[in-house]
Amino acid sequence: MRDKVRCLIIGSGPAGYTAAIYAARANLEPMLFEGLQPGGQLTTTTEVENFPGYPEGITGTEMMEDLKNQAARYGAEIFPGRATSVDFSEKPYKVTIDGEKTIVADSVIICTGATAKYLGLPDEDKYAGQGVSACATCDGFFYRKKTVAVVGGGDTACEEATYLSGLADKVYMIVRKDHLRASQIMQERVLSNPKIEVLFEHNTLGLFGENGVEGAHLVKRMGKADEEKVDIAIDGFFLAIGHTPNTDIFKDYIDLDETGYINIQHPTSKTNVEGVFAAGDVADTLYRQAVTAAGMGCRAAMDAERYLSEQGL
Repeated sequence: MRDKVRCLIIGSGPAGYTAAIYAARANLEPMLFEGLQPGGQLTTTTEVENFPGYPEGITGTEMMEDLKNQAARYGAEIFPGRATSVDFSEKPYKVTIDGEKTIVADSVIICTGATAKYLGLPDEDKYAGQGVSACATCDGFFYRKKTVAVVGGGDTACEEATYLSGLADKVYMIVRKDHLRASQIMQERVLSNPKIEVLFEHNTLGLFGENGVEGAHLVKRMGKADEEKVDIAIDGFFLAIGHTPNTDIFKDYIDLDETGYINIQHPTSKTNVEGVFAAGDVADTLYRQAVTAAGMGCRAAMDAERYLSEQGL
């Protein structure tokens, strides 16, 4: 393993692997560390049907393996390992892997992604890929003419519920409070939709089902005198309570928004630190799709190539 590289890519997934493909083909001899979840969030998705080029669909794990092999074919060096600290205070930049090895890099592409927030119920793990999802756009297609539930009361939850209402026969929204936190227009859209039923003041206790999710155990007005346990029959359970961008190690150097996402200088992938770029969900609060992450990875590699060329590195 080299100690000094021209282009270091932190994180994998569609953004990281695509950046590696482009960087390798530009002779940047990139090195990529895959992070805690090699292949990224997509490896937790069973079937991917909306990525161009796979007419029959493909599992997230297989697709990421394809991208990884393509990057390796062009010479990208790909290693297991997680970036645990960085020093962007002076060039060349230093990135420490697994608290042990330090790599010196002329340019860095951050593709560390964002982690979907879950309620923390054991059943969420039990039914992962069998009815539990954190992405309606990714998995909603599988619930046509079925009944689903969306957890959350903000704009994201309302958007997911509205999207799912175009596919499913019935959409429950499970909302902890007695009101929606979403913007007025999103609230109106949800409350006027005949396919969406909002269950205010409900908390999820668990899920049940033999071969996948068949229903949810809820509690209404938890802790109040009139607390009541309720079961609903559902085929899918969607989390829409937000994402946490994986940016902790960068916060001393990189400009982040109020929720921790990396601010990039659109339409480029440049961060506030010269020679450091960001791609994928770590810098995307809006789309969070595999295909958009891949596009961002392409942009980041091209930006890195231009930067290195201009610097004569």
